[in-house]
Amino acid sequence: MTLLDVLILLLIAGVCGSLGQAIAGYSRGGCLVSIALGFVGALVGMWLARLMGLPELFPVRIGTTSFPIIWSIIGSALFVAVVALLTRRR
Repeated sequence: MTLLDVLILLLIAGVCGSLGQAIAGYSRGGCLVSIALGFVGALVGMWLARLMGLPELFPVRIGTTSFPIIWSIIGSALFVAVVALLTRRR
């Protein structure tokens, strides 16, 4: 994996994470948080998809790595929603 592949993967993860934050309606942090949410969302989303026997939706192949766009957005939205429920002020 080249440096350009890593940068493109980070960019796509950041966009997916920020879309997940927008769907959940809760935003905490900046660009690095969005990138982390994109990767965590991909892990959570693909775990849920495999658990339910669903296919990988809209994968983007970057070099030798496949990144699931739709599951990353869904997983990051779910993760952000859980974080928002746990950290909201009462």
